[in-house]
Amino acid sequence: MAHITINQYLQQLPSPEEKCQQVLESPYDEMFAAHLRCTYAVANHDFVEAYKCQTVIVQSFLRAFQAHKEENWALPIMYSVALDLRIFANNADQQLVKKGKSKVGDMLEKAAELLMGCFRVCASDTRAGIEDSKKWGMLFLVNQLFKIYFKINKLHLCKPLIRAIDSSNLKDEYSMAQRVTYKYYVGRKAMFDSDFKQAEEYLSFAFEHCHRSSQKNKRMILIYLLPVKMLLGHMPTVQLLKKYDLMQFAEVTKSVSEGNLLLLNDALTKHETFFIRCGIFLILEKLKIITYRNLFKKVYLLLKTHQLSLDAFLIALKFMQVDDVDIDEVQCILANLIYLVTHLHKLDPHGYLSTVVQWVTLKATYPISIRSLWSASRTHFLHCQQCVVEYCILAMQVLFRCSTCPVELLPVTPRTL
Repeated sequence: MAHITINQYLQQLPSPEEKCQQVLESPYDEMFAAHLRCTYAVANHDFVEAYKCQTVIVQSFLRAFQAHKEENWALPIMYSVALDLRIFANNADQQLVKKGKSKVGDMLEKAAELLMGCFRVCASDTRAGIEDSKKWGMLFLVNQLFKIYFKINKLHLCKPLIRAIDSSNLKDEYSMAQRVTYKYYVGRKAMFDSDFKQAEEYLSFAFEHCHRSSQKNKRMILIYLLPVKMLLGHMPTVQLLKKYDLMQFAEVTKSVSEGNLLLLNDALTKHETFFIRCGIFLILEKLKIITYRNLFKKVYLLLKTHQLSLDAFLIALKFMQVDDVDIDEVQCILANLIYLVTHLHKLDPHGYLSTVVQWVTLKATYPISIRSLWSASRTHFLHCQQCVVEYCILAMQVLFRCSTCPVELLPVTPRTL
């Protein structure tokens, strides 16, 4: 035995099950024999066979686990067999899909059914005391199921699991590692459901409590936390992006802060592959509404009045090379911005839109103050469409340093009476 490998030894055994039955009781004999076959399959990189053996292990373990009333000493074993089941199912999926023998996610779905069986056993343990309760295993299984459901894109299956954990009296007592993983996935789901406040809360918890040495995990959390923060108006620093190697967000952050739609579109196109692979491209596209807000804020700061013609915003968009926009689309954008403030940010309305006279009126006490760029007769200027056009073109060139108009030619005083 000392001169042969474990695989060679297993090959010599006519029936590993019989050997196990000689020294172990049921169902441990079946469980241990399946484990030996599984290790042999893994050594040969046959993950389809390894997955089949692992399903036998989990089923055998579950029978033994249920038989242990008011005991939870086997929880570490459950963690190990459940984790191996998910990993082998994922590897088996890849091998079968590569051979054209299965659809993507088939093995993972079957593995999820087995894990749900383990979860039900843990959740139904109501008789044991808190220290001996099997409920301590619920969160680990939920996290494994989350990983599967996110992989096969069936996020709706997460809802009953979330309700089960949130209603548990142990939700704040689980290990920090398990809670961080749980908050990470629940935060991602909230982000995909457009519940950005909730997503920020969960993902921020995960990032702040993730172990400082787990740079890879912190980076994974930031990939989803950054878009959420940006949608809520909080931009990351360049130092943070450099620290976690997420400079793909640098140009996006700069463009949103400046209200530069042209730069934002270029940044999204440049890093499109990365954003799509992470599943956040469509979320980042929602930043356009924040970019519109910052662009229109600059128009407001330049014209220095609470009553603004829609033509001013149209010119700003044209300057950003949004060529297919018209006055009706400007109205839609402004209506969405008003909704964003009043409903998403839970603030009082800061303005209203008049589609008849094509003006938007902001609150006179809008909390912005800036020194006027030019002195002009505002009464005439703000009600003369030609003046508005000339002024906005000049203002946009100053703000964005348009290459077609040298800065030294500016400023030019708008036409007055």
